[in-house]
Amino acid sequence: MPIATAAMQLNPATDWMYTADPGKAGLGLHGGRVPVPRGKMLGGSSGLNYMAYVRGHPGDFDAWAANGATGWSYEEVLPYFKKSEGLAPCGEITIDAEAHSTTGPLGVSVRSPILPGAREFVEAAEAAGIPRGDYNGRDRGGPAGVVSLFQTTTKRGQRSSTYRAFLEGQPEQRPNLTIITGAQVTRVLLNGTTAQGVEYKTASGELTTALAGREVILSGGAIGSPHLLMLSGIGPRVDLEAAGVSSKVDSPHVGKHLKDHLMIGLLYPAPGAGNSVVEAGISMGPDALRQPAGLLPADPAQDEHLPAELQGLKLEAQRRLVEWATTGSGLASSSLYDASAWYSTGLGDPHSHDAQIAYMPFGFMPDFYNGILRVDTSRFFADADRQLAPHVENMLLLANPVLPHSEGEIVLESADPGAHPSIRMNYYADPHDLKVMVAVVRRALEIAAHWPAHRSIGPVNIPPALAEKHGYKEGGELSDALLEDFALHYSITVYHHSCTCRIGDVVDPRLRVLGAQNLRVADARVMPNIVSGNTNAAAIMIGEKAAEMIAADHGFRIAKFVGEGGTTRE
Repeated sequence: MPIATAAMQLNPATDWMYTADPGKAGLGLHGGRVPVPRGKMLGGSSGLNYMAYVRGHPGDFDAWAANGATGWSYEEVLPYFKKSEGLAPCGEITIDAEAHSTTGPLGVSVRSPILPGAREFVEAAEAAGIPRGDYNGRDRGGPAGVVSLFQTTTKRGQRSSTYRAFLEGQPEQRPNLTIITGAQVTRVLLNGTTAQGVEYKTASGELTTALAGREVILSGGAIGSPHLLMLSGIGPRVDLEAAGVSSKVDSPHVGKHLKDHLMIGLLYPAPGAGNSVVEAGISMGPDALRQPAGLLPADPAQDEHLPAELQGLKLEAQRRLVEWATTGSGLASSSLYDASAWYSTGLGDPHSHDAQIAYMPFGFMPDFYNGILRVDTSRFFADADRQLAPHVENMLLLANPVLPHSEGEIVLESADPGAHPSIRMNYYADPHDLKVMVAVVRRALEIAAHWPAHRSIGPVNIPPALAEKHGYKEGGELSDALLEDFALHYSITVYHHSCTCRIGDVVDPRLRVLGAQNLRVADARVMPNIVSGNTNAAAIMIGEKAAEMIAADHGFRIAKFVGEGGTTRE
């Protein structure tokens, strides 16, 4: 159920639950740490993300190719985006038909029904100078950018993760495929510098091995892939030896150049343009309304004693749940990440758009801020219980620079595979990023100021201590100093960690690990630079392209080649 995305985080069964040092940011977060949720399931983080299907600007990929990533230009990667995509047509958005496919296994759709506030965001952005268009089209637009309802990785109102799209059902029953769950790889087995297989710990704690006839491919993600390489002796020699791991391949860039997107959530009281916690709960069905936090008793057996008002509430919740399950329609059919705009601030990076502003018709609950986001609500709000009360209709505008210059790193702290590596985000190390963030926040405020006149959008929430420090009064001018302070305290991750095994430094353009043999990395960590938008679509494209490379290199035929060309064996 897309609306229940947050339930997948901080759950040790589905989330690796990393946290990171945010560098100069995180001053208002609990413990000064930023969350790094990563999917601990088949399909990885596509099983717990917010399902935005965003490919990136064509200039992102052309810049990759221009800087040495041969074969990764936009013209060369577009066929792989199309290969996986199964877009469900929708008259609510502009589509560049030649850039899309309706026949691929990955569900891509626009939520149903369209929420009024999402349409109004598009109208407001357009009034503020950002034209409508297809942000996944061949021409995402010039500096003015593009605004649209989100295309999401959903199919008939349900999440279309990479597990659901590519593996579930017949593919996972293939005789030449063995899936081992509940296991954790502990190292790549190397004979000298040649990968021969992997060692892994089973769900029962037994150490065993899987040997490779041809090669080993790692798809462990921004944290998992570099961590595993370093545990195996492939990484910066000094760091490995300090952690007690013998260096097999001195590869100084493993775990370095970590990129991520940051955002600031601008909360507005928005009757009619936002949705309440109660409405979300009703749409998720009766169980979501049960105690300790809900309106219905924890024990369904007690429902017969409910007053008429709560009986009606339960029946409406049941109706909405059935509607969603049978038609894919309803509030539950989206993560509430419903529309977005991209454009250029003019502060640099002319090859692409450096700014994204997204709309969410929801303000969430205090527990979400304190737990999932690690934002201290006692400092972020004047009165969190009132501002985030269950019946209050709020909306969020998410100001999100998408071409950060700052780089972090992942450092091996222990030779124990069960110990998390040190994740150092180093946010705002490059002052350019803070300037861009201030500019994007100002544009988000401008969009709010252009909201359709029939709505009454309340004042943006400014943390009281920052308002007092900078002399801000409600409705007054927000100074650059205040916005910079806001960013350093309350910027939060958009969960787009990438570039830690990037092409040119750790792997070659065919994703083979430099200095090793029979070993590849195939996930978003090979990006030479982060794409200007949500990263899941690009990660899937990398998987599609990697599959063809592997098949072509070993002389195998797959169902459909779009770039490499097929050869002989099945």
